[in-house]
Amino acid sequence: MRPRPTPTTPRLATVAATLLALFLSFLVLTPPAQAAPTGFRVQNGRLLEADGNDFVMRGVNHAHTWYPNQTGSFAHIKAKGANTVRVVLASGDRWTRNDTSDVANVVAQCKQNRLICVLEVHDTTGYGEQSGAATLSRAADYWISVQSALAGQEDYVIVNIGNEPYGNTNYTAWTADTKAAVQKLRNAGFDHTLMVDAPNWGQDWAFTMRDNAASVFASDPDANTVFSIHMYGVFDTAAEITDYLNRFVTAKLPIVVGEFGHDHSDGNPDEDTILAVAQQLRLGYLGWSWSGNGGGVEYLDMVTNFDPDQLTSWGQRLFNGANGIAATAKEAAIYSGSGGDTTPPTAPGTPTASGVTSSSATLTWAAASDATGVTGYDIVRISGGTEAAVTTSTRTTATLTGLSPATSHTFAVYARDAAGNRSPRSGTVTVTTSPGGSPSSCGVGYRVTGSWSGGFQGEIVLRNTGTSAINGWTLRWTFPDSQRISNLWGGKATQSGSEVSVAAASYTANIPPSGSVTLGFTATRSTTNPSPTAFTLNGAECSVS
Repeated sequence: MRPRPTPTTPRLATVAATLLALFLSFLVLTPPAQAAPTGFRVQNGRLLEADGNDFVMRGVNHAHTWYPNQTGSFAHIKAKGANTVRVVLASGDRWTRNDTSDVANVVAQCKQNRLICVLEVHDTTGYGEQSGAATLSRAADYWISVQSALAGQEDYVIVNIGNEPYGNTNYTAWTADTKAAVQKLRNAGFDHTLMVDAPNWGQDWAFTMRDNAASVFASDPDANTVFSIHMYGVFDTAAEITDYLNRFVTAKLPIVVGEFGHDHSDGNPDEDTILAVAQQLRLGYLGWSWSGNGGGVEYLDMVTNFDPDQLTSWGQRLFNGANGIAATAKEAAIYSGSGGDTTPPTAPGTPTASGVTSSSATLTWAAASDATGVTGYDIVRISGGTEAAVTTSTRTTATLTGLSPATSHTFAVYARDAAGNRSPRSGTVTVTTSPGGSPSSCGVGYRVTGSWSGGFQGEIVLRNTGTSAINGWTLRWTFPDSQRISNLWGGKATQSGSEVSVAAASYTANIPPSGSVTLGFTATRSTTNPSPTAFTLNGAECSVS
């Protein structure tokens, strides 16, 4: 039997129990320090790097699976100022599969060029409507099959499970399928930040993703999912763009614009508002796409034939325009943190000018030097005490176009290295363009060919009234009211506010003396529709009839 305790034992036991309880309470109230999260993570609706730095994507899409030999594009994209590249891969369901070694090489290219890699499977595009498209579950299986190329890369890689995973058929299944794909990857041991695209070909016009994003996010056991909206013709007004993005921000759900363009076959997206609102809300954006577009959307190429020194009007807008990549991108801290390269290149040589015309000039300068190599040059225009980005180049020369005639322009050059360090500014050069052609060297006929409530169709006849052929042209005008071009044929149109610029298409670029080309377009309007009163061709004024 147990001995009977002495009268003092209960008091000692009580004291011991109290001390033990107090000690245990400290263990509960003071949890042990935990290791820093692995790689990117989401917190309060923001995408953070492992060290807690806010990361805002500024970059482009690159069609690697269709152009696997264009690996030099990674360096060129970085040289234009991007901090992120979204890379098109294929699971083998619709396009040739990118195997584990190829995925590993893509990741290595991203890291070598100090870019964050967003990897996406394109075979899911338009599932339910597009014949042969793969399910999100199939996409998840693909990621698991190449997992060895991604393990340990959580600081550098974000896994975009499937591109535009539903078309406009049965898209309400997106919510359950997305949750299941996220769960499949987590169960397989993926610790990466996951990105999920919207249905409705990525544009979410039925608001399936918007209205179910909270439940999808809650289903991720790691709470580490980012949502991606693609903004094309559905997002053609400032109100639509602002409302959609703000709803996610207000709900503290992470959102990026994973694709967008300046034009599209389904309408004219408002790229100026997309860029401005993304910058205002500190949201990431990834423009579509670097080069190699086909099927009638070649106008979405940012550079021609993968040549980084041939920026298209869309590339110029995205990289060097207001709220664009060059002005707003910040390199990921994983590359530029302690121990990284912080030494800028030397200043480039003072540029010299040649080939000056009424609307263009070519600048050339001596190369800068850098311990790890110069990756590109930024050319800026200087006016008073302010600078404005003009273009970028990977070489020590650049041809500037679209200059105003009979005007003095002052330019300078900066060099950049792979770490994003920028050199001191070069010396300046001042270029004075020639007066250009007289108003009689070109003529423009503008007319409205049809109209309806809120819209109209127009025609522009551009005539060469000079004595020499026009080889390549840019036509500019300003709408006097709130007109906005929806679609244009015969050229590539960009519009900022009321100002319109149209670059020649390949089949309208050459206009012989006394010859003409005809452009057509559709546009939106308010109750009035006054015609433009002035046009310029390559910077020179045209007569208007």
